[in-house]
Amino acid sequence: MARVERFEIDLDLAHAMIAAARAAAEPVHAHVSIAVVDAGGHLIAFARMDGAEIAGPVLAVDKAFTAVAHRIATAELTALVAPGADLAGMNTADHGRYIAFAGGLPLWDQDRVVAGVGVSGGSAEQDAAIAAAAAAVFEIARQS
Repeated sequence: MARVERFEIDLDLAHAMIAAARAAAEPVHAHVSIAVVDAGGHLIAFARMDGAEIAGPVLAVDKAFTAVAHRIATAELTALVAPGADLAGMNTADHGRYIAFAGGLPLWDQDRVVAGVGVSGGSAEQDAAIAAAAAAVFEIARQS
């Protein structure tokens, strides 16, 4: 069986993603923390903007981890963890590490999640948009 080459994220790309996220955060005056993790949920790069909330460093990393672990945007988990829903209680597992609100995105190469990005500190909409800016840089790199 032929081995298929897969795209892998590296530190330089993670830093470029963080730069894009910061650039997206500044015009909306969002002070955020940004985390990029690999396919195993391990931190590759992290930045905390001046003035970012104190919970952001934990939440950004956990959003990225959750997106990789569950292969879904964290915003999509909100309804799934509600009482009576398919994943009710998931967000309380593993000492609350799984985050079920906007700001975490899995990053795909073909049929495999190869990384994740998490953003915390703005509104839900800001966190999602800022994470999307980082994901766009990943996508450009993956396609080139």
